[in-house]
Amino acid sequence: MLQKFDPKNNDLIVYVNGRLLPREEAKVSVFDSVVQGGDAVWEGLRVYNGRIFSFERHLERLWQSAHALHFADIPTKEVVREAVFKTLAANNMRDGVHIRLTLTRGEKITSGMDPRLNQAGCSLIVLAEWKPPVYPPEIRLVTSSVRRNNPMFLDSKIHHANLLNNILAKIEANHAGADAGIMLDKDGFVAEANGVNLFCVRKGEVLTPHAHACLPGITRGLVLEICTEWKIPSRETNLSITEFYTADEVFTTGTMGELTKVSEIDGRAIINRTKQSRLEEISKRFKRLTESSGTPLP
Repeated sequence: MLQKFDPKNNDLIVYVNGRLLPREEAKVSVFDSVVQGGDAVWEGLRVYNGRIFSFERHLERLWQSAHALHFADIPTKEVVREAVFKTLAANNMRDGVHIRLTLTRGEKITSGMDPRLNQAGCSLIVLAEWKPPVYPPEIRLVTSSVRRNNPMFLDSKIHHANLLNNILAKIEANHAGADAGIMLDKDGFVAEANGVNLFCVRKGEVLTPHAHACLPGITRGLVLEICTEWKIPSRETNLSITEFYTADEVFTTGTMGELTKVSEIDGRAIINRTKQSRLEEISKRFKRLTESSGTPLP
């Protein structure tokens, strides 16, 4: 497994609906929408050296996702921001931390699918853990038979908590002895891996799939911004799995694992036939961003 239990997280304090609770007491109702139907949105954030990285971008995406799902009484960004600050302070956390921020449609008055049964407002959960980037220096991928949702079914632009699509792909990867599963879109083009966005480098150009059937991740966006700022050729385009097999470099991006080299896909080694590494170049600049930017903790 890429993640294991860290004893440092045994005594966590978790924020649930305005209360700071010990880990063993941090619970939501069986009537909560996240239990009844996975009806929630979420964000993953990182804390580096007293700063929450890309905090405002994550808060904006959380709000947009909740609004798209027509949540009622969505807490303001100020309320969410303060909840995160309180949770980090309660755990004395300022570095090396991953935050799972979850907003559900809230508690229902009785079991059922109808959102009109949700009359208590949203539920807000802030779970902060001691957790460095979870991926090793290199990972292996396999192509999954599970297709990634596109807007005809469940729009991936909503960062929702209904993750069964991705979990099924991860199960296939586990059985294949790989670290993650590559998910194709309905037309057979690469969309993303089950938990991260994908990039490949071909003849010095950095390429990533269109975000038609995947979440346009925040780390993904930062990589494209770095390429633009430093005049590294880059673009979004349709890419087949063959183009990933024969790329000079392949890497993944995401908050949980940052930027990670892919060494193999479906048994094909990724062979860099050039004398340069765009991944190393971009990774250095991304690291500088994590060291110098972000929202300072109080």
